[in-house]
Amino acid sequence: MQTSSRRQLLLNAAGGLGGIAVASMLHQQGLLAANNAPLRPQIDPSQPFASRDSHFAPRAKNVLMIFCSGACSQIDTFDYKPELIKRHGQPLPGAENLLTFQGAQGNLTKSPWKFRPRGESGKMVSDLVPMLGELADEMCFFHSLTGKTNTHGPGENFMSTGFTLDGFPSMGAWLTWALGTENTDLPAYVAIPDPRGTPQSSVNNWGPGFLPAAFQGTDFNAAKPLRNLQRPVGIDSETDRRTREFLQSMNRRHLEDYPGDSELAARIASYELAARMQLSVPEVSDLSTESAATLKMYGADDTQNSLKAAYARNCILARRLVEQGVRFVQVFNGAYQTGGEGVSNWDGHKALEQQYSKHGPVLDQPTAALVRDMKQRGLLKDTLIVWCTEFGRMPTFQAGASGRDHNPDGFTAWMAGAGVKAPYTYGATDEFGHKAVEKVATVYDFHATILHILGLDHERLTFYHNGIERRLTDVHGHVIKEVLS
Repeated sequence: MQTSSRRQLLLNAAGGLGGIAVASMLHQQGLLAANNAPLRPQIDPSQPFASRDSHFAPRAKNVLMIFCSGACSQIDTFDYKPELIKRHGQPLPGAENLLTFQGAQGNLTKSPWKFRPRGESGKMVSDLVPMLGELADEMCFFHSLTGKTNTHGPGENFMSTGFTLDGFPSMGAWLTWALGTENTDLPAYVAIPDPRGTPQSSVNNWGPGFLPAAFQGTDFNAAKPLRNLQRPVGIDSETDRRTREFLQSMNRRHLEDYPGDSELAARIASYELAARMQLSVPEVSDLSTESAATLKMYGADDTQNSLKAAYARNCILARRLVEQGVRFVQVFNGAYQTGGEGVSNWDGHKALEQQYSKHGPVLDQPTAALVRDMKQRGLLKDTLIVWCTEFGRMPTFQAGASGRDHNPDGFTAWMAGAGVKAPYTYGATDEFGHKAVEKVATVYDFHATILHILGLDHERLTFYHNGIERRLTDVHGHVIKEVLS
């Protein structure tokens, strides 16, 4: 029998240790692909919201999403195109007879708002959102996003759930199903509708789809808190406490009689959360404890612009929820067909300058204050802020109109906070802002990157439904590693 020399033994040992080191590094970065089996969370039905481990070390623990409903125009906010300014009033080259969602297109039209260099990075941002522009150095811009639809409801669905159809779990539902929450006295997932109403796809934006119903987002805002949280008239606190204790003892006895009934355990857990929320939600929703300086910073004290003041209070509520450990907070700016033409959302078809002149101030100061406030309180160390919309806008005005049509072929989103480089710009649209041409990214890639920042492998976070291993990213998506900090 041939035996190895001492030199060969040492060489083999060194090679083996190197392989172990590489495997360990890949595992820590979530890149080890030896096992592609699903990694579903192990959930105790009696504690569905308990905090759970991620697949690998996360860069962020919470997500705060700001969703501009109605398709906010990249051309008029964050995507600077000098050639569009230069060729203002000329036909779009190669597309002189272009037909889009609402018909024939007119000529190239520059933004009514000037773009200026912002921050030390000199990032060009529109005067429509000057306060957000001041924070350009905090942002990681995605200028090459593409979607699958040019209609609002399916577009909102796609950005929120990864599918254009109704009935699929929202991103917040996926995240809270996977990770639970740090505060079991509050919902794991809160959706904050615009003061003017809900987005076009309404509850689909925060629904659980085929995931357990417990992971649906709880929707309320600063003006309309959760209903039925107050004790009935005539019931004092002591009677309330004793009643709860009695119900808890009954529930425990019921569980002992049916120890394997997971649906019963989940139902009891949801009732117990509702009871705890009677104390926790009114407290976190009470903005009277905020200082006058904070209210002023957000614009919540603005007596001239009631819409801005109401949205500002929603932003303060969002920050308070993140402070309390809520895993996913989704804030909407814009609502569907409420408040009259030009007031409800970012759907600027007919009179873009008139409409956006109203939307810009509502969005700008409160959202910028939210980012600043989160940073100064140290919340951005663990929180990923995501600003998005369902698709973009055309660089042309519609024929016979003064607004821009829908454009899913190239639009902008940005992230800030934990897990992303800043200042940073990823991808680009063409010289007019019409189509993504550089480092083209899909919404699937956007979602995969968010999940990765939360320590989740988008290909292995699956739920078996109707014979299919379903994912937030369907069968698509790649993590955009270039943006990771």
